[in-house]
Parts: sequence; structure tokens; C-alpha cells
Amino acid sequence: MSTEMAKSLTLLTALAACLALAAADWSQGTATFYGGPDGSGTMGGACGYENLYNAGYGVNNAALSPVLFNDGASCGQCYVIICDASRPGGQYCKPGTWITVTATNLCPSNYALPNGGWCGPGRPHFDMSQPAWEKIGIYSGGIIPVQYQQVKCWRNGGVRFSIAGNYYFLLVNIQNLAGSGSVAAAWVKGDKTGWIQMSRNWGANWQAHAGLVGQGLSFAVTSTGGHYIQFLNVVPGWWQFGMTFNTNQNFYY
Repeated sequence: MSTEMAKSLTLLTALAACLALAAADWSQGTATFYGGPDGSGTMGGACGYENLYNAGYGVNNAALSPVLFNDGASCGQCYVIICDASRPGGQYCKPGTWITVTATNLCPSNYALPNGGWCGPGRPHFDMSQPAWEKIGIYSGGIIPVQYQQVKCWRNGGVRFSIAGNYYFLLVNIQNLAGSGSVAAAWVKGDKTGWIQMSRNWGANWQAHAGLVGQGLSFAVTSTGGHYIQFLNVVPGWWQFGMTFNTNQNFYY
């Protein structure tokens, strides 16, 4: 056997192993769409990102059912989704297509419907923006069977911190994370303080009960992938509530 042929066989074997591993990671779920043909109705939502373009996420987004949303811990995570033509409803699939979406909202259970509807208890479901959904499904289908897996997020630019709250209470929406896409832990530090542990308030909003008005701010964040970054001196002392501050750092995992 030639050296080149041996190399080719080694590469093919490695590729087959990677594909088998990826296939084992797929889970079954369902998907619908909301928000209109331009996706404008998906702005805002239970993660607190408000304008999804400004937050770095754009129109390829989805509201997750409660079992996937995990009380907001999944905000910002990325999922690759394909339509599953092998299951009932698969006639509405677009074969050979896929889409990656970011979790930006909650699809709540509808207790007026049997078993809570599409997003009922324990049901993995993606209520996607219409433009994202139509990448993989035929409009007339309405609901399609899908396979999905969480994947690494790729973002333009660095992590962003959007500040709200009041004089004694800081509420920070942490946006545009690459890597795992979501926040596991966060801290804030003023010019006159040490590091203060923050806690999740709701969605991607993290809180600190501290009077930090008039102080420059630094943040530290651990992603759900375990990557820890300090964002030093990213907010100047003249900041006001409602402002968002960009950084030049982001996560790898």
C-alpha cells in the first residue's frame, strides 16, 4: 500500500469516526415558527436581549420549550437543527438543509391545550423565527419533526454588557457570547470595590445588590463551557442605565 493511499484511508477512518460521534449526539424534537416573515416579532423575549441585531444574534433565533430553556440558563446557546423526514410530518421537510439558531426566548406551555401544547412539560420544541424555520421546513406544514444538537457559537466581536437597575441595584444583560454561548457565573467590580458575586435574575440578566453608580466597572464571566474571562475597565465611570458596552474579548468554549 502506498504512503498516499495509507494517508487517505487514515483520513477517511477519522472522518467516519467523527460522523458517527456527531450522529450519536442528535436528539429528537419538533419545531414551529413565529414572529412574521421578517422575524421582527421575535425581538425581545424571556432572555432580555431586546433588539436581537444589537445584541449580536440577528434573525436566526428560537424560543425554547421549558425543558430546553432551563429557567434561562440556556439563553444564548446555539443549536443546529435539521428536519427529520423519517417521522410523521416529514413530508414538510426540505431535504438536505439545516440551520443554526440561537436561544433567545421561552416557548411556554399552553395549559389550555392537551398536554400543554407544542411546548408542554418535557417536550423538546423550538419555536423558531419564520425565516430560520423556512430554511428547513415547508410553510404549509406549520409543525415539523426535527433532530437537533447543541453546537459551538460563533460571534462577531466581543461580549457585550447592557446595564439597567437603580442606584442600589445593578442588572446586567450579558450578550453575544461565543463558545458555549451561555453564562454559568458572573462577577462585577467597581473602582472602589472588590469582586462582587452576581446571581441570575431572569434570562440572561445578572444582578448585584450594590451601589456602583459613578464607578468604572469591570466584569468577570464563566461560560457554561467552563471558560473564565475578566473584562477589565470596560465601563467608564460616566455610564448611565440603559447603556450597552462592547468588549474585544470573547469565549472559545
